[in-house]
Amino acid sequence: MEGKTQDASSAAPKHLTTPAQKQLLKRQQELEYWKRHSKQIRSRNLITGLTIGAFVVGLFSYTILSVRQERIMDEIDDEAKTFVMKGPQTGANS
Repeated sequence: MEGKTQDASSAAPKHLTTPAQKQLLKRQQELEYWKRHSKQIRSRNLITGLTIGAFVVGLFSYTILSVRQERIMDEIDDEAKTFVMKGPQTGANS
């Protein structure tokens, strides 16, 4: 050992590894990848979540402000009042 550390992939010769050892090496490499990149992935997920949340809040606000439920109900009430005042439209009284 000359002061260098060996990683898991160079510890065993390539020609003497069993499928279980290959799977273990692959899992260790995946673990190292996630350890190195977890902060970057977490920040990307946070940005994505905030973007989706902002879109949902904006869409909801736009919908509430542009379509006033009170106006729609007032229009329906006005139409109902005029219908009641005029009476039903039949062939005899039209």
